[in-house]
Amino acid sequence: MNGANFQRDKTQFAVFVKPWKNLSLPKLALHVQELGFNLIELPVRPGFPIEPDRIEQDLPGAVKLLAELGITIVNLTVELPLTDERLYAACAANNISMNRVIFKRSHPSYWESEAAARRQLDAALPLCERYGVKIGVQHHYGASVPINSMGLYQLVKEYDPRWVGAIWDPAHNALQGEDALTGLELVQSHLCMVNLKNAYWRRTNPPDGSEARWGAYFCAGPHGRTSWADVAEGVKRVGYSGPLTFSAEYTDDTYTDRLLEADLAYARKLFDGE
Repeated sequence: MNGANFQRDKTQFAVFVKPWKNLSLPKLALHVQELGFNLIELPVRPGFPIEPDRIEQDLPGAVKLLAELGITIVNLTVELPLTDERLYAACAANNISMNRVIFKRSHPSYWESEAAARRQLDAALPLCERYGVKIGVQHHYGASVPINSMGLYQLVKEYDPRWVGAIWDPAHNALQGEDALTGLELVQSHLCMVNLKNAYWRRTNPPDGSEARWGAYFCAGPHGRTSWADVAEGVKRVGYSGPLTFSAEYTDDTYTDRLLEADLAYARKLFDGE
């Protein structure tokens, strides 16, 4: 992480700044501070302030500018192939130690898709080792690999956790039917990041006798299928001490800022007793 001196006595909270892609970096820094954050996960994606093809040219200035405004980048999520050396060189040059990834299903067969994800990780390992940059793999419900905590452990267990880590997400964990305490225990050996969001399944067609269809609804922290109180207990039980990152993902994004501020206050109460 780029020069961060994290306090030991308080939980550190970060936020993924995807919802505010249209803000300039100075305005983004001011906005997230007003919401209560000084740590961020930064997307390097098309249409965002830093474009993937310009990561080497633009990341240094962004890191410097944000640092001057009191904002630290804890990790990136970069839309480049895992074998693109520019990703690792830019991270290393700017003291950023992790890139978060989600693998999409690439084949009808889950096992073939998992094998394809593993081939990507295998090909990226030499770059991870050369530049000292970790790949953090997040599980995600639906058409992804993996879809749950057990699948995440299955994918990363043979890799050195210095270079391939597990990013655990309680919302996706619950959507796939796993409880928080079990999910965290499963990925403990490789745990490198914990997301904070919540969700539940909501019927999307009328109850008129036809087969029910369901969609994931991302909601405020207290109202989803997973218990954030269990998340807090699990985080303490496995000894995770890094930042907890709010995904700032709400299906009704009209109220993103208000919901995020309330969720931050709720998390501070659960994790720190505030």
